[in-house]
Amino acid sequence: MSATSSPFASVKLPASLVQQAREAAQPQRRSVAGQIEYWATMGRIADETGLTVQEAREAIALYDARLHPAAPLDESLDAVEARFSGSETSGRLAQAVRDTVLANRQRALASQR
Repeated sequence: MSATSSPFASVKLPASLVQQAREAAQPQRRSVAGQIEYWATMGRIADETGLTVQEAREAIALYDARLHPAAPLDESLDAVEARFSGSETSGRLAQAVRDTVLANRQRALASQR
């Protein structure tokens, strides 16, 4: 497989960031790469929507709960991450975040009146 056909790319990251990701990933049962992807996704959502990281987490959790209301409690983290990735790729996640931002702005405007 040539380098141009691979869905992955290599980057150099500071060793301290990789160590922080390793420490944060372990309790979540993520890989180091998965943790860095998660952080990048959260940062991108916060940057593009103006949401705080906590609001972005809540929007993602609410979206996931609506999409999969009967998800078993013992569902593997890999399955949850796969659904999240699929939602992100399809654009459904971004739309859910936009909907949440709009609803929050409308509530904020209504409370200011």
